[in-house]
Amino acid sequence: MNIVCLDLEGVLVPEIWIAFAEESGIPELKRTTRDEPDYDKLMKWRLGILKEHGLGLKEIQETIAKIDPIPGAKEFLDELRSMTQVIIISDTFTQFAGPLMKKLGWPTIFCNTLEVAPDGEITGFKMRIENSKLTTVKALQSIGYETIASGDSHNDLGMIRASKAGFLFKSTDQIKKDNPDLPAYETYDELMAAIKAAL
Repeated sequence: MNIVCLDLEGVLVPEIWIAFAEESGIPELKRTTRDEPDYDKLMKWRLGILKEHGLGLKEIQETIAKIDPIPGAKEFLDELRSMTQVIIISDTFTQFAGPLMKKLGWPTIFCNTLEVAPDGEITGFKMRIENSKLTTVKALQSIGYETIASGDSHNDLGMIRASKAGFLFKSTDQIKKDNPDLPAYETYDELMAAIKAAL
């Protein structure tokens, strides 16, 4: 039994925080898990910037409403889901993911939750489980699944390396250079061919 585990941002949809950085005119918010491997540190830093600028969930959701999947992502996902089970494992939050899941045809997503005050200020975040991508892949393996994983950032490396087949997709030159043993692809056709070969 195979199950494909995919990252969301950078793989199927553009990076939410980069889009919001551009929309809000706050360039510091362009920092992502491609730049900062410590997700807890990154999120606390982001929340500090939001507070400083008086921005909350509503403003971010308005930006997310305008984000479309990366061209070809939905077709790729539809084809993949016709062949095998697929789970998106993301460090994003349920409050961000909903509109994007609709545009992708409602795939299954495992992600985290934001803590939001009544006035819309994001006061914190609750991670589903520590090291969620690797932990989830290991949990799936413990119930009899063989995993195939793909992602683009530092926080995807654990699940990619723990899987029977793992691929970098649309990753950075630095991550590719630091992980020369991992196959790296740039197009959905290449990734689909690699996954099919692993199934």
